[in-house]
Amino acid sequence: MRIFKISIVVISTILFSCSKETKIETKIISPNSAIEVIFNLTKDGQPNYTISYKKGEVIKTSTLGFDLREAASLKDNFKIINVISSSFNETWKMPWGEQLEVVNNYNELKIELQETSELKRKLNITFRVYDDGLGFRYEFPEQKNLSEVFITEENTEFKLTADHKVWWIPGDWDIYEHLYNTTQFSEIDAIEKAAHVNLAQTSIPENAVNTPVTMKTKSGLHLSFHEASLIDYSGMTLQVDTLNFVMKSNLVGSDNLDYKVKRTVPFHTPWRTIQIAEKASDLIESNLIVNLNEPSKLDDISWFKPTKYTGIWWEMHLGKSSWDLASGKHGATTENAKAFIDFSAKNNIGAVLVEGWNTGWEHWIGFEDREGVFDFVTPYSDYDLKEVVRYGKEKGVEIIMHHETSAATETYEKQQDTAYALMQSLGIHSVKTGYVGKILPKGEYHHGQYMVNQYNNAVIKAAKYQVAINAHEPIKATGLRRTYPNTISREGLRGQEFNAWAQDGGNPPEHLSIVAFTRMLAGPIDFTPGIFDIKFDKYKTANQVNTTIAQQLALYVVIYSPVQMAADLIENYEGNPALQFIRDVGVDWQQTKVLNGEIGDFVTIARQERNSNNWFVGGITDENSRTLVIDFSFLEKGVTYEATIYEDGKDAHWDKNPTSLTIRTIEISNTSKEIVKLAEGGGFAISLLKK
Repeated sequence: MRIFKISIVVISTILFSCSKETKIETKIISPNSAIEVIFNLTKDGQPNYTISYKKGEVIKTSTLGFDLREAASLKDNFKIINVISSSFNETWKMPWGEQLEVVNNYNELKIELQETSELKRKLNITFRVYDDGLGFRYEFPEQKNLSEVFITEENTEFKLTADHKVWWIPGDWDIYEHLYNTTQFSEIDAIEKAAHVNLAQTSIPENAVNTPVTMKTKSGLHLSFHEASLIDYSGMTLQVDTLNFVMKSNLVGSDNLDYKVKRTVPFHTPWRTIQIAEKASDLIESNLIVNLNEPSKLDDISWFKPTKYTGIWWEMHLGKSSWDLASGKHGATTENAKAFIDFSAKNNIGAVLVEGWNTGWEHWIGFEDREGVFDFVTPYSDYDLKEVVRYGKEKGVEIIMHHETSAATETYEKQQDTAYALMQSLGIHSVKTGYVGKILPKGEYHHGQYMVNQYNNAVIKAAKYQVAINAHEPIKATGLRRTYPNTISREGLRGQEFNAWAQDGGNPPEHLSIVAFTRMLAGPIDFTPGIFDIKFDKYKTANQVNTTIAQQLALYVVIYSPVQMAADLIENYEGNPALQFIRDVGVDWQQTKVLNGEIGDFVTIARQERNSNNWFVGGITDENSRTLVIDFSFLEKGVTYEATIYEDGKDAHWDKNPTSLTIRTIEISNTSKEIVKLAEGGGFAISLLKK
């Protein structure tokens, strides 16, 4: 919903004659005048740009353009034929999200180019500059000599000013499930860092990084590079030149094609984005990515309600049960599902996920031909789908459907209408999808144009049946949740399950204090927090979660998603007083405040729940203990809150004593300050309920 909107065209200048020797410079600044972008053409007519922040250079002169199949590259011999500047300011409402109201305020510069060569092909470049960063994209307007474009590479440069500190994962064409590396830019080696026993489908053809990739300059400025509105295009990795401190777009390709993107003119590319912040915490509060997406195309999303959920999932990773019936320890039984429904109903948890409910799991992975394996409407014999749904409704608990495709895209595409229609008939409004394995048809990758369209088309089709999608093994989040709010969450990172089955020790204590400033900038994360049995010695003595239980509670606030799982087994929650925080914590927020944070070290976030106006605070640290002072001045004046603080015990430690927890209750107001101590790999969680 739009509350306030202004759009003003400032200037439109037509330039009729521009010789190749003339240097044409065009610039635009952010609304607060801190960020300046200068666009140029070289003497040879090559487009380039520079970016500065408060008069200090951030991006040095960087070139723009394309390589095309069987056609001359679009990179030089351009002249400017028109320049349009405009300003825009609106406030729109998120139907669900980290906050209710979002300010969308930018200045825009559109440069219309035409070749001076015989073909006279046209290319437009648009910059939108906000106070928290900028986005730019290419536009191919309708024209006589260009009707279809086969892009072999997009040559967008980001030339850095120095050897910045970088938090990065390899530019994988298939997965994002890598640990983050912290190095100087000159030390990035994606090929070497990509090796991992659990990442069989890894494909990293270049020394490139995935986005969002976040950096810190020696002066303390924070930069994060990503993309927005990824539609009918290939995902972008960033190839690195470690000697010259340059990143260049490297699109995900296909083994079946001699191009990476095929589009019919007119069209525009996704936005190439740079978030700029003096404080790391401001990166998290930035709305640049969602603002660069179109407004919602759905008239009504009221059928989706943000919720906490439990489910038949973690037990498979522990080995307690299995997805397939033939194993003899099938987890998705009617009886087990009802047990989770009963537990959820008692503990203010609105939904239950059931994995392994449908036929096909005996042949879902490790087989060359997986097309036709899964049936998305037929339950196993020990799972009564309609009875489980009926029982859930009786208890006020919804069922979350699960569709594991095993990356057999043609099978899923053929069955989507039938599967979504079944969900609609049962009143099931959310589905977790999965794409484990190498993509079928062979030669395609998870992040190429073919799969970008698969993921996005599934969301569009699901909306017709009032179904929301939480995608695993997904394409990256690029803010499309604004345009299609039934895009509720996704995986797209090395998740909680790696703690249960990784042979490298699982996710280290620093993992999520990096994720909050990298992956989370792209959009909601289905991380599945809330593991109370940290060591799980009953099932896997060689594995554990590398955090304290207090940090597991804090993740409900720190790592954002409108669907948050209480991921552990029922028996590990029963009788544990820490469960009260999961009962109380919200999932849909009025506003968000990042109270402090440094990338890879620690972060504290406060969120105000919609409707109740209660506040919840979560803080996490890396492998280092630390003491933080929490200033509660963000609270409403004149209101007293009952604060329940869940914090690491005096002897807590992520490995030596991860379940040591203290719980205390005090009164808090907006004049209060409170000291909290975080153990190594620890955290804290606070519920602030209005008295």
